[in-house]
Amino acid sequence: MGRSRRTIPEELLLLALDPTTGTTAQPQSLDLGLAGAQLVELALAGRIAPDGDRIAVVAPRPTGDPTLDCALELLRRRGAPVRAVNWIGGPRLGLRQTYLSHLERCGMVHAVAGQMCGVLPTTRYQATDTEISREIRARLDSAIRTGVPPDPRTAALAALAHAVGLGKHLYPGNEGRSSRSRLRDLIRHDPMGGLVAHAVMDVQNGVAAQPRRSPAPPVGRQAAPGPGARPAPEPARGIPMQPRRGSMARAVAH
Repeated sequence: MGRSRRTIPEELLLLALDPTTGTTAQPQSLDLGLAGAQLVELALAGRIAPDGDRIAVVAPRPTGDPTLDCALELLRRRGAPVRAVNWIGGPRLGLRQTYLSHLERCGMVHAVAGQMCGVLPTTRYQATDTEISREIRARLDSAIRTGVPPDPRTAALAALAHAVGLGKHLYPGNEGRSSRSRLRDLIRHDPMGGLVAHAVMDVQNGVAAQPRRSPAPPVGRQAAPGPGARPAPEPARGIPMQPRRGSMARAVAH
């Protein structure tokens, strides 16, 4: 994959970069959003594809982007399709900093060293070409204002911006309420973007990544046993059935 086009992780990070403070908005959820943005970019490049709520590698050849290729190789090593919520909720230490350093090497931002309270060293980042950030923002504004379904790349970017909570950063206050609502509605225009955006929100909300179970049979009716299944023993009269042990559900590591 050539460098003629900015990737969705790059654009998401540029959207989150505050030109006044030189810091990123929503830093905690942004790492999750960047992990999801990598999945969308790999899908657009034809390397992975959604398989229900899972992500499957369909073409493991490198893209030419070292950061994306690292994610692709980790997915390939899993061997089997992985749930998007499990992947995004996994360890993502330093992903935001990785992309900030990447943007600096590409010349899109420059680092400004400073100090907090005159003691602690800090680093702020300023966009070197504000026209790039304005162009990205203009695409979102156009999709929100016109209501015309955007291209998959813009739709996925909008979905991820909403998922990580950038709506209030991009469209603040009461006057931005309708724009934030329309930003959320754009999530339906790209299936892959919608899948990862919902996964990002599920991780933030602490939703366990468990497959949906079949609905319970109506009261008074028993589900038919499968072939070869033994009938469940009936409890002795007057003795309540004891619950099985070890049936705790696993929670997603966050």
